Amino acid sequence: QVQLVESGGGLVQAGGSLRLSCAASETVFRIGILGWYRQAPGKQREFVANIAVRGTTNYAGSVKGRFTISRDNAKKMVDLQMDSLKPEDTAVYYCNWRVSGSPDSWGQGTQVTVSS
Repeated sequence: QVQLVESGGGLVQAGGSLRLSCAASETVFRIGILGWYRQAPGKQREFVANIAVRGTTNYAGSVKGRFTISRDNAKKMVDLQMDSLKPEDTAVYYCNWRVSGSPDSWGQGTQVTVSS
């Protein structure tokens, strides 16, 4: 069973920074793509960023240049550094693992609130 354990998040003023972390198992780290999604109240879950095994990254247009995804293979963790936060970044952020042929796996979610 895939386990994704998120940490970080919280309340920050607009323009501030937060860092989210997602701890994953060895199997998860060796294959597939790890990423972050978010869901704001009343909205659908949306893609934020992902990173492949070899380090290739992708970002949603709304966060490009402000957020940075990275992976620490020794610690089996994927981080999302969020800078220049805006109130519209407020959402529950979910860690995601995707591998071909299997359903997506999700973490429990962590709340990020950006005050104006």
